[in-house]
Amino acid sequence: MALRLIEIVLPEDTAKEVQDVLEESQVNQVWLEKNSDKQILIQLLVPAQKSEAVLDVLEKRFSTREGFTIVLLPVEAALPRSEEPEPESSYPEDQASSGEPAQTKIGRISREELYHDVLDVTQFSKVFFVMVVLSSLVAAIGILRDNVAIIIGAMVIAPLLGPNVALSLATTLGDEKLGRTALKTLLVGILVVTAVSVSVGVFVPFDITTLHEVITRTEVGLGDIALALSSGMAGTLSFTTGLSTTLIGVMVAVALLPPLVTFGLLCGAHEISMAMGALLLFVTNVVCINVSGVATFLIQGVRPISWWEATTAKRATRKAMLIWGLLLVALVLLILFSQRA
Repeated sequence: MALRLIEIVLPEDTAKEVQDVLEESQVNQVWLEKNSDKQILIQLLVPAQKSEAVLDVLEKRFSTREGFTIVLLPVEAALPRSEEPEPESSYPEDQASSGEPAQTKIGRISREELYHDVLDVTQFSKVFFVMVVLSSLVAAIGILRDNVAIIIGAMVIAPLLGPNVALSLATTLGDEKLGRTALKTLLVGILVVTAVSVSVGVFVPFDITTLHEVITRTEVGLGDIALALSSGMAGTLSFTTGLSTTLIGVMVAVALLPPLVTFGLLCGAHEISMAMGALLLFVTNVVCINVSGVATFLIQGVRPISWWEATTAKRATRKAMLIWGLLLVALVLLILFSQRA
């Protein structure tokens, strides 16, 4: 069972109130100590899936108090071993009493932990730029050599998956700042991958008819949509449950980078007609990842803490899902039309 250690700093005069709140939230493992400046430090050991409910209760009750600070830490192990908690089917009573419908949570980490994990893989930086360039070169070499093992290596690096998941989370939370960051990073990444692969395609001659890995990425079918939707959902679950090892397999399955690199290589070789097929596969993957990502976040009950933010998020989610849905329908129709032609 995954555990989290929550540390809260509050004014000393809130000690009794904090204990009452934690007792109502059924948090049993609590340590309290006084420190300097008339403050107290409270430490809580809670299951990872319960941490969001506890954080929400504490933030609602004490966020306006001077010096209020919360730190959330992962716990590798704790002794004596904690018993498995009862399955929770809804948010705490204080959320239900606010008039908002209870939502089911499927063993996920807290909203704040999820937000910071996603943000870490979304920020544009020198490291991200270098990773995009290197993964593009690895994918291009693998495709030109028709070597699946090298291509899988580029998939595992997968720098473009994080911004897509972040865009889905931003849509679900109605977070414009995160959405802008994710979109900017994604667009820059796409431009860099395209520029690198087009350059390789211009200067490295290759025979398209002998490269199976090129041909397979210029043909799109309904199976590719099913694969991308499933992979997008699995990728989102990997973030929400904190199972980073599962993410490796998802990176390989969803394969965002190879179709885009194939598009660039074919453009560099002036094979524009075939390049459009690779671009269609890449766009299909992006759309499906975002559709399934938003759907998975909604199913898992990821939403803002306050009711006014939740209202804004619902509007943003409806608009975004309408756009993504229309794009998905258009892609399906385009695929069906191209197959009949």
